[in-house]
Amino acid sequence: MRRLTRWLAAGEWRAHPVRALTAIAAIAIGVALGFAIHLVNAAALNEFTTAVHSLSGQADIQVGGTETTFDEAVYPVLARLPEVAVASPLLEFDASMRGSRQALKIIALDVFRAGFITPDLIGAPDEDLPYDTLADDAIFLSPAAMNWLQSRPGAELRLQAGSKVAALRVAGSLQRARVGQRFAVMDIAAAQWQFQRLGKLSRVDLKLRDGVDRGAFERSLKARLEREFPGRFRVGQPNDAEQESRNANLSRAYRVNLSVLALVALFTGAFLVFSSQALSVLRRRSEFALLRVLGLERRQLIRQVLLEGALLGSIGSALGVAGGYALAAAVLRLFGGDLGAGYFAGVQPSVQWAPAAALAYFALGLGVALLGGLAPALDAARARPAVALKAGTDETALRPLARPWPGLACLALAAAMTLAPPVLELPIFGYLSIALLLLGAIALMPRLSGMTFTALARHKAATPVRALALARLANASGQAGIALGGVLASFSLMVAMAIMVASFRTSVDQWVLRILPADVYARSASAGATGGLSPAEQDSLGAVPGIARIEFLRVRSVSLAPDRANIAVLARDVDPADPGRAMVLVDGSEQAAAILPAGASASLPPAWVSEAMSDLYGLQAGSTLRLPLQGQQREFRVAGIWRDYARAGGAVILRRSDYIALTGDRDAGDAAIWLEKNASAAQVQEGIRKLPFGELVETSVPSEIRNLTLKIFDRSFAVTYLLEAIAIVIGLFGVAATFSAQTLARAREFGMLRHVGVTRGQVLGILALEGAALTTFGILAGFTLGWVISLVLVHVINPQSFHWTMQMHYPWPLLATVALALLLSSAATALFAGRQALSGSPIRAVREDW
Repeated sequence: MRRLTRWLAAGEWRAHPVRALTAIAAIAIGVALGFAIHLVNAAALNEFTTAVHSLSGQADIQVGGTETTFDEAVYPVLARLPEVAVASPLLEFDASMRGSRQALKIIALDVFRAGFITPDLIGAPDEDLPYDTLADDAIFLSPAAMNWLQSRPGAELRLQAGSKVAALRVAGSLQRARVGQRFAVMDIAAAQWQFQRLGKLSRVDLKLRDGVDRGAFERSLKARLEREFPGRFRVGQPNDAEQESRNANLSRAYRVNLSVLALVALFTGAFLVFSSQALSVLRRRSEFALLRVLGLERRQLIRQVLLEGALLGSIGSALGVAGGYALAAAVLRLFGGDLGAGYFAGVQPSVQWAPAAALAYFALGLGVALLGGLAPALDAARARPAVALKAGTDETALRPLARPWPGLACLALAAAMTLAPPVLELPIFGYLSIALLLLGAIALMPRLSGMTFTALARHKAATPVRALALARLANASGQAGIALGGVLASFSLMVAMAIMVASFRTSVDQWVLRILPADVYARSASAGATGGLSPAEQDSLGAVPGIARIEFLRVRSVSLAPDRANIAVLARDVDPADPGRAMVLVDGSEQAAAILPAGASASLPPAWVSEAMSDLYGLQAGSTLRLPLQGQQREFRVAGIWRDYARAGGAVILRRSDYIALTGDRDAGDAAIWLEKNASAAQVQEGIRKLPFGELVETSVPSEIRNLTLKIFDRSFAVTYLLEAIAIVIGLFGVAATFSAQTLARAREFGMLRHVGVTRGQVLGILALEGAALTTFGILAGFTLGWVISLVLVHVINPQSFHWTMQMHYPWPLLATVALALLLSSAATALFAGRQALSGSPIRAVREDW
């Protein structure tokens, strides 16, 4: 039996090597992409988590704030607790640097306390300057930060502190920092003084005395702080479940969606295995029937066909796992683990072999191949030997494919799944809906193509070639369905991905244009949290000649939930009567807030929350929102929901007047400037640079901000563009292989046509017309299906993954180009394969029917 298996499989692959190699390549590419992206994401997330854990040292308990900083008066309260052996205060912030769009993370600590908890964070000063760890101008850089800044011990490092420059001396390096970890360490008192954060802390690390129950102490301390300082502090253990969830949630939706996109190639590979096996079974029906007559049992025949599919899947999966590991290693070495999205910037992980993941992706590729070969295997076993031994029964074998109910059931179930909520904040049912849409549409192809080409064949054809081509398509709907499935799977997925990306990009572009109504924009720093403009500097900025009006913006970061990323609080000038001038409101949210009945919340100051914040925290127009501001919980009324593509964790806009009244914070970081009638942007920008602090203020016009935004978008979607291109290439090869195999399998049919007087040129014309007609029908059906899938991507998967909405936009030039390439590829393949099929003698072609 093994010899027979090897003989059948080897003979089939020798006869049609291109078809087998295409199926193997599709599975290998799909497995490789999925496995590589999994390894890159896992390595980046693991390195990021490990780096965060390394900064915690040997702390048992960490006390942080719901705001970025809190009053240091709580430190002695914590240090004097009887259960606490050592309390180490820390101040963390991202320091701004002039001309840089990246910030330097600074950890300020008390070296005498940190030595007991985080000794790896203590810098190594020069032997001649042992007290540099306490110096007010000294800073220690990790090796990665030293390399990034191109600095060295003894060099000067200029960082921004408000509208001034803090000139610091690089006193040494942090030798125990992890590879690729970019941060700096200072004395806590020096950092508070240099960066205008006197009396402020970010965190207190606690090391407990021996024998103290950490869990019980954590619960007790949490209750006490909540009782004495409501809503101001977070208490937890390093790398506990909340912190792990917080780290993972930062990029989980992005990582999952990228992995699913990578599996598009694998799905295409599954269909190629199906078409390959289906055509193989059709071509060998008489061989299988003869084997059945000679005693081969049905289960043995099923096993034979499944084994052939399993061999394709095993080879493709093995190549894919090996290729995926190599690809992940190359990506991590050349580009790091960020993949363009910015979640793991500054992290340099190394690839780690993951046996469980490798086995899972190998099994996925093998399973896909087995599923692709299941239907042909069952068909081969069901065939009656007496009928299968006769020629011309191919279409009879494919008749079950024309049943409409499986396809209709898949489409109905797919429609129902689009209404399901996310699972663990992931659009699981949305992904399943797309898979069912594809399966349902492919299952309906034989019926739809038969109906379409039958209707066309009823019209009197102008030429015999057209009549024969349409008659064949109308009466061989099963084989047409197999060919159409390849076109449909590849083109529809390409259309859906292209529409989704184009919709997102265009929506971001239009959003940027709407939120930038001013003529010039100024900001104290492009990155980091140490830049800022004082009230006096704001007045000086507003007095620059040529400025007609100026509005200021203040951004702060607060925490609303311990297991989620911080949200951004934006304090800006907003006209309550027309808030749409300051933000892009979601349709209907403002009206919903306006018609709510008056109550206690009506007297609260208004706040406008982003779509992400509305979804993540369950806020709707009219809801009451509590924000920790200046050490107190402040209540606001949600006056509307606005669209924000910049902050996936959520953001809220407050009126600047309300913010100042509640916090007393009059500083600002950004300014929107409207020019006088005859003033130019260049003149105003030059006037700003002449201010005493002007060299630290960055100015730009809306077109520059728009171009930078789209550049960042394209970099973030670079991997998506690559996956889209790979899907297109695999689809083109798959369609070509399917058409070629079908054409070569019709040698007897062509021989019969030659016997009845059809010329060689007419046969080639029939083939070209069939290929063009099938591909055109597949393109139209693929565009329709792709459009439906794009609706699921845009209106279901994207809101459930990233919590924002977008408008539909269509990249017509790209779609037309790919459709034309697909049309030309199928017609050219049919002609090429037809020439090969017609190369033999017509008498030899029909000898099996004698």
